[in-house]
Amino acid sequence: MDQGSESESRDGRLRAETRAAGDLPFDNPEALQERIETLLTENAEEDVVALLATLHSADLANLLARLEPEDRQRTIGLLEPHLQSDPEVLTYLNEEVREEVLALFHPTQLARALTELDSDDAFDLIEDLEEDTRTRVLAALPTLERRWAEEALALPEYSAGRLMQREFLAVPMFWTVGKTIDYLRVAENLPDEFYDIFVIDPMYRPQGDIRISQILRSKRSVRLADLIIEDLHTVPAAMDQEDVARLFRQYGLTSAPVVDDVGRLIGVITVDDVVNVINEEAEDDILKLGGVQEGDLYRDVLETTRARFSWLGVNLLTAILASAVIAIFEGTIEQLVALAVLMPIVASMGGNAGTQALTVAVRAIATKEINDRNARRVVWKEMLVGGLNGLLFAAITGGVAVAWFGNPFLGIVIGLAMVVTLIVAGLSGSVIPLALEKLKIDPAVASGVFLTTVTDVVGFFAFLGLAAWILL
Repeated sequence: MDQGSESESRDGRLRAETRAAGDLPFDNPEALQERIETLLTENAEEDVVALLATLHSADLANLLARLEPEDRQRTIGLLEPHLQSDPEVLTYLNEEVREEVLALFHPTQLARALTELDSDDAFDLIEDLEEDTRTRVLAALPTLERRWAEEALALPEYSAGRLMQREFLAVPMFWTVGKTIDYLRVAENLPDEFYDIFVIDPMYRPQGDIRISQILRSKRSVRLADLIIEDLHTVPAAMDQEDVARLFRQYGLTSAPVVDDVGRLIGVITVDDVVNVINEEAEDDILKLGGVQEGDLYRDVLETTRARFSWLGVNLLTAILASAVIAIFEGTIEQLVALAVLMPIVASMGGNAGTQALTVAVRAIATKEINDRNARRVVWKEMLVGGLNGLLFAAITGGVAVAWFGNPFLGIVIGLAMVVTLIVAGLSGSVIPLALEKLKIDPAVASGVFLTTVTDVVGFFAFLGLAAWILL
């Protein structure tokens, strides 16, 4: 058997092994990862390359993220020629792994690879580059792509202009369905995928859009002006990407035209980009609430420790404040040890109730469901919910305290403290994010620290203060 036949046989065997690991590699990533690690251990580098070449770009990106750092570096090195010829996998990689891959590219090679991608995907890679590398890559790009990238970089970060795709289909209003279809059949450089055809006036301003399905169902003689959907939702280039996502969600859009300051059509945003925005914003809020950063999974120990230290330091200060409140009532606790046993219950209930109110408020702020007109109603509702829950749990915890320690007054103390703490938790959980929003501070970042401080301090102070007043 000649060398070519041997190679074809090996590729076929590897594809069979991939199918054996699951109908699709992504369905069983653990088995695929194990197979790659085994091949690397055996130094079967050609088999690794052949196997990975059969994967979808998204599956390959997922695999690279799952590999151990040493195996990932080695695999990226083996895939360098494949990544340069088929750079789509770069668009699926998370930022940390992407940096490792892009380090292999010479700026000229990277510029050549970017021209193979849609403009929105290419720009997503460009804006993440270091400034020096970005300058060299931009210089190596063709004139049109370089101008697009420079215009996008001049727009605000996280704006629609940085999210849009420059490839779109726009035709004059006076065209007919037949002329449009004929154009689609012969035109070069059409977008790989598009959902709508935008109809423009002589000033290149969008007047409406037409679904491809409408074009296919209409007779050739029908004018486009008779088919356009006039309720067109245009997106200013400077609009924040969160507002873009909200627009898509509210009106069920699949695509939307992006316009410049004078209303001219300059790009299009498609629903797949909006899905990415929604995922990124949700992930960012979750990470901020936990005081961690994106990419912590791939950073080294010292870098991760340094990034988390400041947040933990803030929490230490708030914990000291809560402890200072406890120290005020040190004598009270010494006289009645039961207080030390029951004290964490009040603080824990307050913290959880406050987190519930906080979650509702932060989400409402993010989705623009809360404003100056209904903010007061939301705050009063959260306080009322906290009060009602406080009464219910006051009866439960009061009964438990009496049964546990045989002291009815202790039950009264913890019951009253529960009511006070849960009302304050509802109040602070809704007011804190609203106040931070007014101060132009991201509520998802700072609300948790303030809420924990308030609920702990109020919970301890209410419980121990009432105990000192009623019991002693």
